[in-house]
Amino acid sequence: MPIPEDVTGEEIDKDVRQELQSLPKTLAEDVAKNLVMVARLIDDDPEGAYGYSRVALRLASRVAAVREAAGFAAYANQKYAEALAEFRAARRMTGNVDLWPVMADCERGLGRPEKALDMAGAPEVHKLDKAGQVEMRLVAAGARRDMGQLDAAIVTLQSPELASSSVQPWTARLRYAYADALLAVGRADEAREWFAKAVEADRDGSTDASDRLAELDGVEFVDALDEEESEEAPEETEASAERDVEAEPVVEAERDVEAESDVEAESDPEQD
Repeated sequence: MPIPEDVTGEEIDKDVRQELQSLPKTLAEDVAKNLVMVARLIDDDPEGAYGYSRVALRLASRVAAVREAAGFAAYANQKYAEALAEFRAARRMTGNVDLWPVMADCERGLGRPEKALDMAGAPEVHKLDKAGQVEMRLVAAGARRDMGQLDAAIVTLQSPELASSSVQPWTARLRYAYADALLAVGRADEAREWFAKAVEADRDGSTDASDRLAELDGVEFVDALDEEESEEAPEETEASAERDVEAEPVVEAERDVEAESDVEAESDPEQD
């Protein structure tokens, strides 16, 4: 796959670059460039990111960072079985537990929420940092909802992190999930309160909390293009009416000329 000229491979994280040092220099550069493309495209063009991840995987399948990138690219394309296999491979290579929550979410994607809940109660969770533990809580709550246990999902999300007034990278998503769970059981007033709190914490627009809040408040958004078209329509109607009015005298005039011709023809003695 083509690599843009502005991609050098130096953009990757220093830890990943260090992993690639086990490869020959030219090969390491090629792998690095493909990993850069994965990171660049994964949000807006997941299919493209997946393509670059497959190239990197073909070039350096024994590098943990490559397996992890391939896992995330597959995950972004909802290829959960493939993503889970790559995450497991990366974990075996590094012994790191950071991927535990996303591995559990892959189990959800594969229709195995019970397995995700088992992973949420595993000893590995205690080795996660705070962000990882919050992520695991979100996955567990999602698994509860998959199983129809809506009240249990709400309880799962209730935590010191949710109650905290400080804003962390995970705060908006945690509050959003809690609001959505409340709404699912019909607690609309509480849901509105937590969607509002999610909006306050969502500084980079990672959720659609503002839209959900507006929806609960009964605010309707009008498409600007549709509004312009509706404003132009009356003008077109008026223009059409003017053309019809202008056309009428012409028609009447033509009828008058025809009538006069008929009268003259009847009164002309030479035609008798």
